[in-house]
Amino acid sequence: MTSAEFQQIAHKIPVQPGIYKYFDSKGDLIYVGKAKSLRKRVSSYFNKTFSGYKTHELVQRVHHIEFTIVGSEQDAFLLENSLIKQFQPKYNINLKDDKSYPFIVIKKEPFPRIFLTRRKINDGSEYLGPFTSAGKVRELIGFIRQFIPLRTCKLNLTKEAIQRGKFKVCLEYHLGNCKGPCEGLQSEEDYAEALQEVRQMLKGNLSPVFEKLKAQMQEHAMNLQFEKAEQVRKKIDYLESYQAKSIIVSRHIGTLDVFSILKEDETAYVNYLMVENGTIVQTHTIELETKLEETENEVLEFAVGNLRETFNSLAREIVLPFEIDYPEETVTVTVPKGGDKKKLLELSQKNVNYFKEELRKKKILALEGKSDMEKKKVLYQLQEALHLREAPVHIECFDNSNFQGSFPVSAMVCFRDGVPSKKDYRHYNVKTVEGINDFATMKEVVYRRYKRLKDEETSLPQLVIIDGGKGQLGAAMESIRELDLVGKMTVVGLAKNEEEIFFPGDQQSIKLPWDSESLKLVRRIRDEVHRFGITFHRQKRSKGTFVNELESIKGIGQQTATQLLQHFKSVGNIKTKSADEIAQVIGKSKADIVVNYFAEKQK
Repeated sequence: MTSAEFQQIAHKIPVQPGIYKYFDSKGDLIYVGKAKSLRKRVSSYFNKTFSGYKTHELVQRVHHIEFTIVGSEQDAFLLENSLIKQFQPKYNINLKDDKSYPFIVIKKEPFPRIFLTRRKINDGSEYLGPFTSAGKVRELIGFIRQFIPLRTCKLNLTKEAIQRGKFKVCLEYHLGNCKGPCEGLQSEEDYAEALQEVRQMLKGNLSPVFEKLKAQMQEHAMNLQFEKAEQVRKKIDYLESYQAKSIIVSRHIGTLDVFSILKEDETAYVNYLMVENGTIVQTHTIELETKLEETENEVLEFAVGNLRETFNSLAREIVLPFEIDYPEETVTVTVPKGGDKKKLLELSQKNVNYFKEELRKKKILALEGKSDMEKKKVLYQLQEALHLREAPVHIECFDNSNFQGSFPVSAMVCFRDGVPSKKDYRHYNVKTVEGINDFATMKEVVYRRYKRLKDEETSLPQLVIIDGGKGQLGAAMESIRELDLVGKMTVVGLAKNEEEIFFPGDQQSIKLPWDSESLKLVRRIRDEVHRFGITFHRQKRSKGTFVNELESIKGIGQQTATQLLQHFKSVGNIKTKSADEIAQVIGKSKADIVVNYFAEKQK
């Protein structure tokens, strides 16, 4: 949708709060947003020039717009969050968290059982959680059963069945783990009281349990039942030990949510601490991918709403590193300057930094838990496999990229000690090559890269990988010979599909063991150069910085040129087509212009 097209509908857009939905020409929902004033917010997309190519690309793809007016900003916030979760539009923030979280369910039945489940269904049962760790849930359930006798059997304990004496107590009753409701030895009221204690324990409030156990111990002691009193005392000791493991910040801090954020380029990490009764009962960190150059405030606002909904938070206060526009009027936003809340925020920030660093380590070589020494072993393994003079602590990899046979660009990525060195990555706009010529393009960019390093007297890589077959490798070696760098670094070709490695002049390739760490490193480098090159290519296409030969034909505009390229895949293919074939795509008059242009060029 162009700015002129938008102006025709701008006056129809309401000024009330609500959500807006952008659809593309196929009718697919590509973006959902919220606004205090729909008209003002939506107009901002079409009345200014965006520095970010992704936002520009979004606006270009909008075919029609729909609106939903709501009663308040809070309603808009909740509806936006719901629609993003349901439809996952392409240009909205992407939450990279597809886990199913475990719950503790209190089953809707006589004398309800409690157990772990990942399926939340509308059966009238009570679901506590969710929790971030199934192991933690099992530990909690085991802990609860040591102190609160609850049934674990699946018997249908209706009043009629109990009165008829249909059931008999089992071993759990004789072990003291159940009070025998199946034989009417425990009332529903007493059982309900035990379940309330469970709820309190899960909220971090252990005081009622302490008080009950201490009262039991004193009662046993007064009745001279010293063995039973000792058993209860051991439970109290265990409970105190469990409480000591919990992170208790302050009994006076109450219940609140704490969030911190770390944003780097298009990725953001948000940590969430759920604090109840001064105790941290949950902690969770998520990774988010931004799509439209969203600010830290916008990302944090989205994450706070999402996490509070996911974990069913009812906290009336949220602690943040900076103010955000959070619409719930009943929720207080606190940016602490000191005290216990500031300590909580610092703890959250430590967690988000740790999560990001751990994720980075996992992505290195796509392997988990590798120490520095183990990473070095991978490099030594690669050295041995390729017969290199020294370990390839500095590796560079080149790849060419084009779009439907047009717009060639190249990319180079650099790995140092097996880790991406992004400050050394380079993009190349091809300068000396006309049309699509992978060999000539590779020769140019390799020459430009190592001519620069040679002139600057900068250290050369031990290993250079050319992503392509023997042709691209041969072209790269022409530049290496012209620069007199033969023998000063090892240059190899990597076949596109077979993952075979070629040396210059060799007829036979080398195949690294399919399960070897060295092959995983080579794959990681190849995938990274593909990603980096494609991202650069998309960016340039979206910004409209590419101009192809078709657009230089008088009477042929960008839209017509794009139609031709999408249909015929390349300019070379178009040159071989007849006027009738081209006319089926762009019409007879424009087809004649194209055919006559290429005919004149051949004279």
